[in-house]
Order: sequence, then structure tokens, then C-alpha cells
Amino acid sequence: MGDIIAISDSRTGRTYTLPIENGTIRAMDLRQLKTGPDDFGLMTYDPAFMNTASCRSSISFIDGDKGILEYRGYPIEVLAENCNFLEVAYLLLFGNLPNGDELKGWVYEITHHSMLHESTKKFTEGIRYNAHPMSMLVSTVAALSAVYPDARDVQSADNRLLQIKRLIGKMPTIAAMSYRHSVGFPYVYPDNDLSYTENFMNMLWKMVEPKYVAHPMLARALDVLFILHADHEQNCSANAMRSVGSSLADPYLSIAAAAAALSGPLHGGANEEVIRMLDEIGTKENVYDYIRRVKDGHGRLMGFGHRIYKNYDPRAKIIKWIAEQVFEVTGRNSRLDIAMELERIALDDEYFVSRRLYPNVDFYSGIIYQAMGFRPEMFTVLFAIPRTVGWLAQWQEMLLDPEQKIARPRQIYTGQRMREYLPLEKRTPVHAMEEV
Repeated sequence: MGDIIAISDSRTGRTYTLPIENGTIRAMDLRQLKTGPDDFGLMTYDPAFMNTASCRSSISFIDGDKGILEYRGYPIEVLAENCNFLEVAYLLLFGNLPNGDELKGWVYEITHHSMLHESTKKFTEGIRYNAHPMSMLVSTVAALSAVYPDARDVQSADNRLLQIKRLIGKMPTIAAMSYRHSVGFPYVYPDNDLSYTENFMNMLWKMVEPKYVAHPMLARALDVLFILHADHEQNCSANAMRSVGSSLADPYLSIAAAAAALSGPLHGGANEEVIRMLDEIGTKENVYDYIRRVKDGHGRLMGFGHRIYKNYDPRAKIIKWIAEQVFEVTGRNSRLDIAMELERIALDDEYFVSRRLYPNVDFYSGIIYQAMGFRPEMFTVLFAIPRTVGWLAQWQEMLLDPEQKIARPRQIYTGQRMREYLPLEKRTPVHAMEEV
């Protein structure tokens, strides 16, 4: 017999035994705790899912206390050092790293799905040039649902695989198109001779040269950053992907929903906020005063702390190492000196140490992106490209899980009941916002 927990209900005097599996009890098992036949049964109340497991997953593993992140059992550090992004994409989607032939075929398939249907350009061109690039990306990805109506057949394994290849291949093209539209440059078509990240850089930055040649160090740095951002357990956008996908919506609409969740400053937009913070600090000499103001309750220390990690984010360690290599190519960015001083003082301050506020993945990534030539408003778009792989892996796992149903959380109703209806002429004036 496995582990069990005994719950004594003081309302009825009854005791219930519930099985424990993987450190959890099933919320539905609590429904048997009732005060009578008309009682719905006990529910859990967990705002923001702080302590609720909504699924079983074998994609990524996090130990926040120890600062561990693994993809399919491989430490993130090992993958970042030894693999390219499309290898890791294959791992996340299919469970194992590819052999040579598998990787060659996979790269070919993704590369030859990078072109966009010409009608897709019209979607982007219809968006104002000064819209945020994430708004352009979300809108264009959603519009692909109209371009590929066959994507609605999500129950077909072959069809799902086709849409997965399309999305991974086309996401950098859409991202680059969003950037070029925002600056008024003509779009650049994919170059199938280039690697995944080199081709993305080509579509972003090619001007009049016959062939764009990316700096190998910068292309590798972008590859590593893509690996680090590919998946991260049941975060806000992964939850959105699973929730929308649970209705059997097609993957383009589900990805658009996930990307919309990512666009918020508390999720994918955090590294933009780090850059703004560093610009506000201005110089290395101002760091101490800024930290003092944060401790006094004036302002926030962006890029520190994480819902899951209560130790140094393992991705931040890798990014810090990559930053030094990038700056050897681009020249040293003064923001890096401010960031390193900020980290040094914060990690030596009891206020932050006692709260276990360590640098997270957003702290250094924005500095690297900006040094490479990306504007801050593009940072979240850069996040969305690799995270598409994680979203698709989560989506497919959800569809194949026999326990999963359409997402439909419960609520605790706090409003009024059985109110008397009054005709229009008898109603007392109220301010709608105050009523709410």
C-alpha cells in the first residue's frame, strides 16, 4: 500500500484517508469531504496556482531550491555547451537527442518550412509600423490559422507534426518581418544555406550585400540563448498554451494565446524592464543609492528573484558567461559594468540574501541582446522564437494525456444571490466602478 494522508473533518467528525502520489493528493479526492448530501464537497483555493499541479509532464524539471533546470533529464548547462538549438528542439518534442541522420532530416524539414505564404505579408503590412513587435507577432501567428485551415485536425499525429515543423520554421521569419516592418525596411526572405540563428540574423539585418554573413560568435550566442529559453515547466504562457489547446483549438491560435501571455512585463517582457532600470541608474557609481531606494520601498530591482528559483537561476550563470564572449566581439557595454556592480552589492546585502533574490535569466539577457543590435522592444519577440518549441511540446503532451480534459477551473463565488429585479424607472443611480 502506498503513502496515505488522514484528514479529520471537524464539521462531521469523520476521518478520510487519501492516497499520496508524487507528493500530491488529487483535488477531486477532496470532493468526498461533505457535510451532507446537498454539499458540493471540499475544493482547494489556490490563486495563481501557487501550489497546484495541473498536469503530469516529462519535458522539463526544475529544482528551485538547488538552482537546477533539466530538459528531458539533461542539465541545461550540458545542452547549452554541447548542442545547437534545433537539437534541443528535437529533444523537447520527441524525448531524446537525435542521431546524425535524424538531426540532418530535422534541420532540413525546419529549414524548408521557414518561408511564409505571400498573403501573410499583407497581415503584417496592415498593422501600424509603430505597434509593439509582440503585437505584430501575436497577430500574424493567429492569422496563420486562416492560411492553414488543415491545422484544425489536431487529433492526427501526422498533421500535428506538420504544424509543429511549420511553426518552428516560420516563427523567426515572422519575428524578423515584424522588426523590418517597424523600421520601414523591405522584408528579407529566408536563406536555406544558413543555420537557424544565422538565417534569423540574415532576415533581420541584411541590407544590400549579396550574402549576409553572421559573426559565428554572435550566432552561437543567440543559439545558446534560444536553448536557455526553450522551455520552463508550467509557466504562465505554457499554462495558456495548454488551456487554450485543451479546447482542441488549432496550434496557431494556441501559440498566439501563449505569446500574448508572454508579452506581459511580468513574464517575457522582464528583460526590457532590466534595460530601463540600468538606464535609470546611469552609472556604476549610482548603484548603491539605487539599491538603497529599493530597500526603502521606492522602485523595484528588476531581473532579481523568481517564482520558482530560490537560488541562482542556472540560466543566468550561463548568460553571464556568454555576455563576456559577446562583448569581445561587440565592444563592452557600460550597462554590463552597472549590472555586475548591482549583482555584487545585492548578493552581499542581507536584505536581498535573506529574501533569496538572485539574478534570473532576464538580468543579463537584455544586455546581450542590445549589444548584438536588438532594440529593447524586440526582446520578448526573441523569447517567443525558442519558447515556441516548449509550447508545442507542452501542447502535444497535453493532447496525448488521457487524463486531460478541457481546462475549466472552479471559483469561489463572492457576489450577491437572488436579487429582486427592478424596472428601469425604479433603479437608484450607482457608479458602475464603485459597484464592482
